[in-house]
Amino acid sequence: MDLYLLHAPSVWDFRQRAVMFGPISDVIPSSSAFDMYPVGFTSIADYLENHGHRVQIVNLAQRMLADPSYDGEAEIARLRAPLVGIDLHWLPHAHGCLEVARLVKRYHPRTKVLLGGLSASYYHEELIQRPEVDLVLRGDSTEEPMAQLLNALEKDATDLSHVPNLTWKDHSGAVQVNPLGWVPEDLDQVQLPGYRYVVRSVLRYRRLRNFIPYKGWLEYPNTALLTVRGCTQNCLLCGGSASAYNRICNRQRPAFRSPEALREDIRFIRQFSRAPIFVIGDIRQAGDVYAGRLLDYIRQDAVPNEMVFELFGPADASFFQALNRSCARYSLEMTLESHEEAIRRRNGKFAVANGEVERTIRAALQNGCGRLDIFFMTGLPGQTPASALATADYCRHLLEQNGGDRRLSFFLAPLAPFLDPGSRAFEDPGRYGYRLMWRTLEEHRQALLAPSWQYMLNYETQDMDRRQIVAATYQAAARLNDLKGEFGLVAPEVHAAVSRRIAQAQAVLEEISRIQEMPDADRRQAALGALRERMARLNKDTLCTYDELKWPARKHFASPLALARLGVSLLGDALRIGPAALHRSLEAWRPAPGHSSADR
Repeated sequence: MDLYLLHAPSVWDFRQRAVMFGPISDVIPSSSAFDMYPVGFTSIADYLENHGHRVQIVNLAQRMLADPSYDGEAEIARLRAPLVGIDLHWLPHAHGCLEVARLVKRYHPRTKVLLGGLSASYYHEELIQRPEVDLVLRGDSTEEPMAQLLNALEKDATDLSHVPNLTWKDHSGAVQVNPLGWVPEDLDQVQLPGYRYVVRSVLRYRRLRNFIPYKGWLEYPNTALLTVRGCTQNCLLCGGSASAYNRICNRQRPAFRSPEALREDIRFIRQFSRAPIFVIGDIRQAGDVYAGRLLDYIRQDAVPNEMVFELFGPADASFFQALNRSCARYSLEMTLESHEEAIRRRNGKFAVANGEVERTIRAALQNGCGRLDIFFMTGLPGQTPASALATADYCRHLLEQNGGDRRLSFFLAPLAPFLDPGSRAFEDPGRYGYRLMWRTLEEHRQALLAPSWQYMLNYETQDMDRRQIVAATYQAAARLNDLKGEFGLVAPEVHAAVSRRIAQAQAVLEEISRIQEMPDADRRQAALGALRERMARLNKDTLCTYDELKWPARKHFASPLALARLGVSLLGDALRIGPAALHRSLEAWRPAPGHSSADR
């Protein structure tokens, strides 16, 4: 390989540690190990292979989670490549990614270790000081800079000053920070996500398990379309907001994938999957004409998959009628964060009156929406314990207002474990009602080793300390679960299971708090170790079950004939790309004058 892209679990040795991660990942497909690798892996790999390089993704987190006997360290020891890339996209990977970097250096001291992602970009100057990190590639679009970097490394270049967005160490060990100048406004030059690369690579490298996006994907192969890099919204808490992208990635305005590129993505996806396709980013961000073109293509192509769209703000009946005309089936996701208008206005998410929210919900339900997921959050500035508990009361109001419509689906989760670096709240916490516990990457890395998610939280608010945030989360989730049971939104056995798990989680957290008060460190560790199995059982599906997050799918994969056709076409891709990659590999690994092949 020219490059391995490694995705680490949040905490490298999570299988051995006694840690109550709790519900920090309950409303996303990933587990508390955060085993879903970023879609940028696929676009980078696809771009590089189309330019003659050989690239493999290895999802260490998924493999460690799915197979207790899988040895991630032995996998790292087997790798052979001049460059290894590790993602630090979101901050919960602060421990795992650096442990993987350390292991790569232990087994392959001459291999260059590269980090990338939003959090890596934010902390690039701290990262480059670490001995296990050689390079940091900054920004949100690193496909072309990565190609330039690989070309330079193949030529044994010591001067990397021409590679845009790169932070690196020169031959003397001095840190160099190249300008962050590669910020493309046109995303149609890359496949995002690169599904063609993933399916082709499974055939080419015969390592299916390395490429699985997250545990359980083969049983429910939903896919995603990334419509944009950057954002038009400037939500207070989001590390992917407009101001955060400006600060971290030097992105002045969002870059959208064209409706035509998205159409091609959908056409490829339907060749292998019949599961829902989640469209990331409100398609109205780029304007009504853009949204209309995309919906026209979906209608013209008679896409059989359910399409799931995000709403960043209110919409009227005409928008939902357009969705209904274009899609065989469609569902929606909207994140309100709070039922209180003042809190929403402060945070910038759905910053409108409740009346507008409710009109949007009614219009969607009256115009063919198959399911409407509404997300709420605890840990918001201005939110008290009483306000968090009242979330269920507002959900009851919405149900009663819409005749108990079971297409409404409610979720609640904590803002955890961290405020996002680069967000307005992280940059100026006092102004927005937060008290930040720590700021550096190393402090966050250490926090991930705390015995429970209560001690991981990197913030408190003016209205709730960390213990109150944790307590309010479980209490509000319990009330919401009871509401779901009462209105038949979940089956009785699901309601009972969630109620039981919330009570168990509360009891374990109380035990952890008592253990933390023990003065003797050895006794603390022994007591925590005795709780390890109970903690592990409660690190997923506490506030809701994973099945609640799934959109109904009548069929998961395309027909065997369609899959066979896809395999044949991708073999053609492999034959097209293969000779170029082989030629580049031979050129790259030919010994330089005065060196033997062993030096390579």
